[in-house]
Amino acid sequence: MTNSISNKQKVDFYQNNGYFLHKKQLFSADKMSKLQTIFEEQLAQKGSKLSDELDTPHFRDERLLEYLLSDEVLDLVEPFIGPNIGLWSSHFISKEPFTGRPTPWHEDSAYWNGRLSSFEKIITVWLALDRSSEENGCMRVIPGTHRNGFSEYEDVDSKNNLFASQIKNVDESKAVNFELEPGECSLHDSRIIHGAKANTSPYRRCGYTMRYFSTEAKVDLEKNANHKVWLARGKDIAGNPFVNV
Repeated sequence: MTNSISNKQKVDFYQNNGYFLHKKQLFSADKMSKLQTIFEEQLAQKGSKLSDELDTPHFRDERLLEYLLSDEVLDLVEPFIGPNIGLWSSHFISKEPFTGRPTPWHEDSAYWNGRLSSFEKIITVWLALDRSSEENGCMRVIPGTHRNGFSEYEDVDSKNNLFASQIKNVDESKAVNFELEPGECSLHDSRIIHGAKANTSPYRRCGYTMRYFSTEAKVDLEKNANHKVWLARGKDIAGNPFVNV
């Protein structure tokens, strides 16, 4: 995949495979530096949480909305899910050198089941803050699995894994590694099977996930207590509880 391909080629690839790698700098060097600073502050304030558990940091620090609601990100997302975009969530996921836990094979949609009315147009932008490589446990996906529906899960040890369950019988020979330089990003469908190996290297692997949904989907208020969503661009189609509308 080259940097000169058209939006149609990108969208076709994404629809067929469930992911796309954006091998360009998403933000300016100055904005990336400020984002790194915010992450380091969040890391310093995490208390007893592990460094891969910094979920919804924009609830605590609204400086992150400068990034989450930025044209840089929304212009990237719009061709894939359309012009009416809601901000669903964000998450700093840092796998520390030698001790970073594996992320079991999973579908994001399985953890959000029932919270939204549809998963057809939910996308995650995974922005590399550190170099992300096979050596330090980069994200990997099983292409095309976003069309398979919900998978069957089994329990795993939650102390040694990021989650307490994993998808059964994944054919890992089909996995594609998302190797990214700092400032580059990947995009993936909420329904695709993905995960990451443990970080056994001396190099930290941190990414910032920015998650968006088409406002055609309805957010269930009862099943999203204390979860805030923003209208990022366009119109609210389904009548969602956006905090900024």
